[in-house]
Amino acid sequence: MAIFLTKESKVLVQGMTGAEGLRHTRRMIAAGTAVVGGVNPRKAGSQADIDGAAVPVFGTVREGMAATGADVTVVFVPPRYARDAVTEAVDAGIGLAVVITEGIPVHDTVAFTVYARARSTRIVGPNCPGVISPGHANAGIVPADIAPEPGRIGLVSKSGTLTYQLMYELRETGFSTAVGIGGDPVVGTSHIDCLAAFEDDPETELVVLIGEIGGDAEERAAAYAAEHLTKPVVGYIAGFTAPEGRTMGHAGAIVSGSSGTAEAKRRALEAAGIRVGATPTETARLVLDHLAPTPGTAHT
Repeated sequence: MAIFLTKESKVLVQGMTGAEGLRHTRRMIAAGTAVVGGVNPRKAGSQADIDGAAVPVFGTVREGMAATGADVTVVFVPPRYARDAVTEAVDAGIGLAVVITEGIPVHDTVAFTVYARARSTRIVGPNCPGVISPGHANAGIVPADIAPEPGRIGLVSKSGTLTYQLMYELRETGFSTAVGIGGDPVVGTSHIDCLAAFEDDPETELVVLIGEIGGDAEERAAAYAAEHLTKPVVGYIAGFTAPEGRTMGHAGAIVSGSSGTAEAKRRALEAAGIRVGATPTETARLVLDHLAPTPGTAHT
């Protein structure tokens, strides 16, 4: 089992014929993802040669979905075209749109996330590494070889780099799904959305929640977990040394006064019964402690 993305998912890539889109399409296919086509109006009707496989290029998402049965799109188009690209996918009825593009104006993100929510399309991102369900599919830019086997851990993270690090440190245990939700001020899928999905996934035994300074998403996730989750959650917050008023890494990672500090987030998580690691390595150790079998039992 996995959340959002499974072995049955059929993936289109908007912007597949660009340099980044083509490079990461190769990596997605190598990870076992069923990439069924690309979308580029200027190259409609052509084919992209990806490691010997001819992948068709469609003029629109609707055409790609009609021809292939695709239910996922990964968006690599430049920021100025992202709003139109996502809106096109939503209008076509796509179920999941993973928006990798960074630098999208917040106004545009607000517009397409609200539009998508009203039409039951899930947006992951923007400015995110995507979604990977090891052993099933990879929609985005997460290196599949850092944790190639499926496992019992679910991960939701604002940070792409920390997603990669925690996946590597816990590679021998494995992941059901890792979701990089992105660190912009507005994102389509929240920590809470992922916590709810992992709670319902029978193969996920524990959830790792990675946050960072700025906003109150982690505090809201802590309150949700305390009320709704039966599975253990382990947390990590990046940004304890960030100076006040400076954006750190992501557009949403900015602290103003006491709002959005790493310490405030840590306290909120711990008050909800969530253990918080001081470093990524300590966070991984806390996860392994939770999953360790009790004396006299064996791993399942």
